[in-house]
Amino acid sequence: MGGLSMGQAFVQAPEHRPKASVIEADGIPVIDLSPLSAGPSDEAAVDALADEVGRASRDWGFFVVVRHGVPAEAVERMTEAQRAFFALPPERKAAVARSEASPLGYYESEHTKNVRDWKEVFDLVPHETPPPSAVADGELVFENKWPDDLPAFREALEEYGEAVEDLAFKLLELIARSLGLKPDRLHGFFKAQTTFIRLNHYPPCPSPDLALGVGRHKDAGALTVLYQDDVGGLDVRRRSDGEWVRVRPVPDSFIVNVGDIIQVWSNDRYESAEHRVSVNVEKERFSIPFFFNPASYTMVEPLEELVSDESPSRYNPYSWADFFSTRKNSNFKKLDVENVQIAHFRKI
Repeated sequence: MGGLSMGQAFVQAPEHRPKASVIEADGIPVIDLSPLSAGPSDEAAVDALADEVGRASRDWGFFVVVRHGVPAEAVERMTEAQRAFFALPPERKAAVARSEASPLGYYESEHTKNVRDWKEVFDLVPHETPPPSAVADGELVFENKWPDDLPAFREALEEYGEAVEDLAFKLLELIARSLGLKPDRLHGFFKAQTTFIRLNHYPPCPSPDLALGVGRHKDAGALTVLYQDDVGGLDVRRRSDGEWVRVRPVPDSFIVNVGDIIQVWSNDRYESAEHRVSVNVEKERFSIPFFFNPASYTMVEPLEELVSDESPSRYNPYSWADFFSTRKNSNFKKLDVENVQIAHFRKI
């Protein structure tokens, strides 16, 4: 990480420091998605899956999916490309560094809750936007930076992005069904999506009792589909008692979490879960979150079908473009105030 050393910027406040041992989560649902790819869909089996996804989204905000349809070879090529990139010397990584004007690329100084994270990352998008002259007002422009001399990198990213996007749309349908909506009810929000893929590298940390790979936070988008290696380190705040619990790595799986946008669309039926990443002194860890986000011109508010006299709207509408830009820019610098949260738009 370019000679990263343990400095004060990484030190968490005492109440947010990880305990020496975090209990392994018991009961995070593991959902087998194979009924979705078993030829002509069995409606009863798909409804049962939707019920499982709905329960998990309500009780945990997280679940693990297996037999999900993403080819193992695509995951393997992506993880090889990821390791090859982070093994590059610092000056080669710096050649594709992100900037405030150009939000994609490499960086190693992200802040979460105003404390620096112990990690380095590389952000890319599966869908680049057209040049600014062709972009409608309010749309965000995304242009990938591709590392030189890694010829397989772009191909691996594009193949992986396409496969995981297919999975994300299937999950979106299950969430819609679980809320009693038409399966494609949410698809229209993703026509010009602002989805991005992050490659994370968490090096061994000399003081894992003081720092975090990613500080406690909730994801701002709709869904996050996460690949993690076998090292482990993802902690979720358990809703039942507020304890931090470790999500055990499951081979050939993805971890899915409901983001703030689903919480708002569902009018609080589902809740975005708080989570963080712990680091360790011995092993590096790699992960790849796929942040499935709607078009930038989306106004986020509870869905009309889920609002009634008995269940009034709990949020004022907000612009996803403004929310997303504010969150992104805050990664560059410490703020004097807490970053924008959906709680700021809550009515009741």
